Amino acid sequence: MSTQPLAQSDLKSVAKPKIPQADKNSRSKSDLVLRALRRKSGVSLDELCKVTGWQLHSVRGFLSGTVRKKLGYEVTRLTDAKGVARYSIGKPGTAS
Repeated sequence: MSTQPLAQSDLKSVAKPKIPQADKNSRSKSDLVLRALRRKSGVSLDELCKVTGWQLHSVRGFLSGTVRKKLGYEVTRLTDAKGVARYSIGKPGTAS
């Protein structure tokens, strides 16, 4: 086993994991999440994980810390007919 450090050219050849990309109209992953939360049917945590490439705890933290506390949206949790929790947002400034 070699103990020599990798050259800069060796680092470029390492494959990076693919993360779902935002479409041309959105500016960031935050925009993707907010757009999904505004849908009439809402969005599940699993769907948000797939869209953003974030882990589950990061999605929950974003909903609580950024969407609810910083942006001031009311985050509503409803359960659909299949028993899956779906989240949506109300108007800004209505957080409890």
